Amino acid sequence: YAPWCPACQQIELTWESFAKESERLDITVGKVDVTQEPGLSGRFFVTTLPTIYHANDGVFRRYRGSRTLEDLQGYVLERKWEAVEPVAGWKSPSSIMMHGMAGLFHLSGWIRQIHSYLTGTLGIHVWISYAIFILATLLIGLFLGL
Repeated sequence: YAPWCPACQQIELTWESFAKESERLDITVGKVDVTQEPGLSGRFFVTTLPTIYHANDGVFRRYRGSRTLEDLQGYVLERKWEAVEPVAGWKSPSSIMMHGMAGLFHLSGWIRQIHSYLTGTLGIHVWISYAIFILATLLIGLFLGL
């Protein structure tokens, strides 16, 4: 989830109720703020918010059902997750590819921080900051090409 996401705000009360029922359901319920954990959102390849995963014994399944409390509980109690295809091995959060994706998400956060520093702290115009990043990208590409 993200604090600024309207869909995440809409499901928040339902999710909190679901979390309160977690002991009865014999599960653990959590939530991750993608603005605070960009690597984790990269590892799970989160492209839409909110994104819900079911994990059991290292096997991950993406929940795409209704976001009502009854449907979330039914997914667990009635073991509906067994009928859902697990995330493919190469897209599994523990795969090497998703470790790399997490690194790219961390890099994007780092680039945003540099951009904010250049434009906010140093007062450089936004387009000049973009030009600096373009030049850096070209130079890194040339260097790697050598």
